[in-house]
Amino acid sequence: MRIINQSKNTILADEAIIAGTLLKRMIGLLGRKELKKGQALILKPCNSIHTFFMRFSIDVLFVDKENKVIKAISSKEPFRLTYMYFTACFAVELPVGTIQSSATSPGDSLTLL
Repeated sequence: MRIINQSKNTILADEAIIAGTLLKRMIGLLGRKELKKGQALILKPCNSIHTFFMRFSIDVLFVDKENKVIKAISSKEPFRLTYMYFTACFAVELPVGTIQSSATSPGDSLTLL
């Protein structure tokens, strides 16, 4: 699956997978050594994440039901929590630097193909 920032006409990920079950969301990126450029994990439904027991930092986007970014968090370090974003329907976990290189910001519209 691809994730495209329609507002900025940039590709956020070429290889995105959806964690749509409770078990898949709980496992998330645990046990992985890295998230490579072009990869992403979509946690659906999701309005908050943690990075407990992760080995690397990530960029995170919280997205509403209209696929608009409501919060963009750059470089979330391991063993941290995010706030709860009550209007978020899903979260996208990306490699560090993706938000900055794509200039993704709140209000941007995403397309998942």
